[in-house]
Amino acid sequence: MSNATGVAEVRDADFETEVLRSDLPVLVEFTADWCPPCRQMGPVLSALAAEEGERLKVVQLDVDTNPEITNAYQVLSMPTFMLFRDGEPVKAMVGARPKRRLLAELADVL
Repeated sequence: MSNATGVAEVRDADFETEVLRSDLPVLVEFTADWCPPCRQMGPVLSALAAEEGERLKVVQLDVDTNPEITNAYQVLSMPTFMLFRDGEPVKAMVGARPKRRLLAELADVL
C-alpha cells in the first residue's frame, strides 16, 4: 500500500515480509501524522524511491498505529530513519534532512 507520497507503507503485520526479508536494502522512515518534519520528508523520500528504486526500497511506518515494531527498535523521535540490510538494522538517523545529505549518509551502506 502506498500513501500520498508514493512511498510504500508497512505495518507491524507485514514488517518482517516487506523489510526483514527484502532482497534490497530497505530505508524505513518511522513517522507520524502529527509530525511536521515527517511531512517535510515526503517529497525527499518520493524522489529517493524514484531515483534509487533499483538498489534501495523506501517505506514508511506510522509509529502511532504500529507500536510493536516501533518499540522493538526503540524508536523515540520522529522522523527516525533506519536502514535494514539482510534483516538487520545497519544504520539509524534521527531528524529531517535534505536528500543530498540523506544520500551521503547512506552511501557507505548501500
